[in-house]
Order: sequence, then C-alpha cells, then structure tokens
Amino acid sequence: MKKKINQVRVLLDALPYIKRYSDEIFVIKYGGSAQITPELKEKFARDIVLMYLVGIKPVIVHGGGRAIGDMLDRLQMGSHFIDGLRVTDKKVMEVVEMVLSGSINKEITDLLNEYGAPALGVSGKDASMLKAKPVDMQKYGYVGDITEVDPKVINNLISEKFIPVIAPIATGQIGGHPGFNVNADIAAGHIAASLKARKIIFMTDTAGVMDHEKEIIHTLNEDQIGLLKAQGTIAGGMIPKVDACLSAVHGGVMKAHIIDGRIEHALLLEVFTSEGVGTVIKL
Repeated sequence: MKKKINQVRVLLDALPYIKRYSDEIFVIKYGGSAQITPELKEKFARDIVLMYLVGIKPVIVHGGGRAIGDMLDRLQMGSHFIDGLRVTDKKVMEVVEMVLSGSINKEITDLLNEYGAPALGVSGKDASMLKAKPVDMQKYGYVGDITEVDPKVINNLISEKFIPVIAPIATGQIGGHPGFNVNADIAAGHIAASLKARKIIFMTDTAGVMDHEKEIIHTLNEDQIGLLKAQGTIAGGMIPKVDACLSAVHGGVMKAHIIDGRIEHALLLEVFTSEGVGTVIKL
C-alpha cells in the first residue's frame, strides 16, 4: 500500500506541470547515448508517449553523426573533420542523407509508433522546410548554415496529431543542388524559434553545462555563457548546443534545457519535477 501511495504522490507532484504545459510545443534534440543504447531508446520512446498523452506537442530533431561515420567506413569512403565539422563532398552528402533521412529517421518513427505515439518522419528538404547556405563551400563542402525555416509542414503535422521527427538536411537555393548537412543542434534551435515552442530540450552525454570545477551549472543567461566561452569552460561540442539554446530563446522560446540523456527518463525528470536534471538557459 505504501508503494501505491508514493506512486500517487509522484503523479500529484507532476500535476501542476502537466496543467502548465498542456497544448504547448516542445522541441527535443534527440542524440547521444539515448539514440544508441537499446534500453535508453525504449525509455525515450515511453517518455515521449507520456508527454504526448498529457497534451504536450513534441517535435523531435535528431542527429546521427556516429551512424554516418560507421556507414562511410563500411563503404570504405572515410571522412575527416575540420573545426568539428565533417567535410562533406557530393558523395559523402549522399551517404549523410541516406543515413539521416533514411535509416535513422525511420528507426525513430518506428520506435515511437510501436510505443503508441503517432510519429511521422520528414527531412528538412520536404516542402523546403529548411533552407541553408554553405558555411564555407571550399573548406567544408555541403555543410550548411540555416537561412530560413518554413514551419507550415511541422504545424500541419501537429494539427493532425502527429509527432514530427525531423532529419537535419536542408535544401539548397538552386535547382539540382544535393542539399546541405546541417548541425542538428543548430537546426533544432532554429526550428524551435520558428514554432515559438515553449521549450527546447537537448539530450546529450553530459550532465549539462559544467563550470571549471566540473560541477553542473543549473541556470545560465547569455552574459554568463559569453564569459564561460571566453574562459574556455564552454568548448568543443558544447558550443553549438549553447549557441542553439541562445538562438531559440532569442527567437521566442521561453526556456532551453541541456540534459543528460544517459539518465533513465531524463525528459520526464526535467519537465515534470521542480529540481530538473540539467542546465536551463533563458534570457
């Protein structure tokens, strides 16, 4: 009986958050171990189902860098990086699109559908949802910076009660262009801003943004982020994540979260508890 009472208490504690977030759009950048580990994939799917059933409108944006690298190795094509960006010629771009828009996107939609969340996978190319220009064609090839997001397709899917699952491939601005490989964190930030989402949540393999003593920083604003960057405390792969957070909040998103996707049910802990499990970034 005590266990049952505790379960009810957990539900009651979550009730204010359920009421607050019902009918709100949450953009979730899905990546890291949560996208690879079978047990964490299952937990992620169940978290999304619960969020959907209590009235939240999830939008999933996914990466897939590790799977792209594995496929390039299997095809004996190899790849290399400059400043953390994968150099992407036309042949590599074909593989990037095949993996992101094909195998990964459909694996996620299938997983969500299996657990009872009606998901539908799309690419940023669909209906020219994401448009981009080259970061530096000579240096990086078909790696893009987003110039425009048209959210009509996403809003139409949401209105039809689907969960959009988006592969971060952007269309070029001229005919016959193979498209652009876009950093999934940056794509998620732009998409969240275009939707005026209530929240954007980045699932990572770190506890959140850490200070110089490797302790988690629970809340951050733009000035603090600038200082931590200048000190080198925020570096490497965390830079595009905090940049995407700032892009989102400047675009109208109320809060951005960076959470540890290796924690079971990290999404639910961040959304439905007062303590949360990661770093919150807001203006």
